[in-house]
Amino acid sequence: MTLELSSEIVWKELGKELFAVIGMVTAKNEARTIGVVYIVHDHKIYILTGENTWKARHIRNNENVSITVPIAKRIPIMPWIKIPAATITFSGLAKVHPAKEVSKAILHALMRGQEEEVEKLGGMCVIEVQPVGDFITYGVGVPMMSMRTPEKARGRATAA
Repeated sequence: MTLELSSEIVWKELGKELFAVIGMVTAKNEARTIGVVYIVHDHKIYILTGENTWKARHIRNNENVSITVPIAKRIPIMPWIKIPAATITFSGLAKVHPAKEVSKAILHALMRGQEEEVEKLGGMCVIEVQPVGDFITYGVGVPMMSMRTPEKARGRATAA
């Protein structure tokens, strides 16, 4: 049985995290993934990167991406016990924007308050990801003990 979650619960969890793995396709139709730091703004994911990075080049050629956000789980009084990470996974459409064309609020969040260093923005761009379809979750909105049973830990929410 799959747990039906509200999209707001998933967006709240996404907003608490800052690391994700983005999957994309190269010009040779080869799958590639890379870890990124992101922010959430108006139900979209934003990633700051260099204009000439291969992720920016690949996304310019193919806007279809996937994102997986791992959410670390720990037992506070027994941190040595390993618990699998919870996850949120979704497909999205990505656009690459020159950093100077992105709102100040987004740049401030992405650059952690150092956006005044304008010369650094010259070679930077922002990848905007709009989720499509559903969020697929594991271990989100369920007690940690439920993660031991995949049927209880799986969830789904509309990305809208």
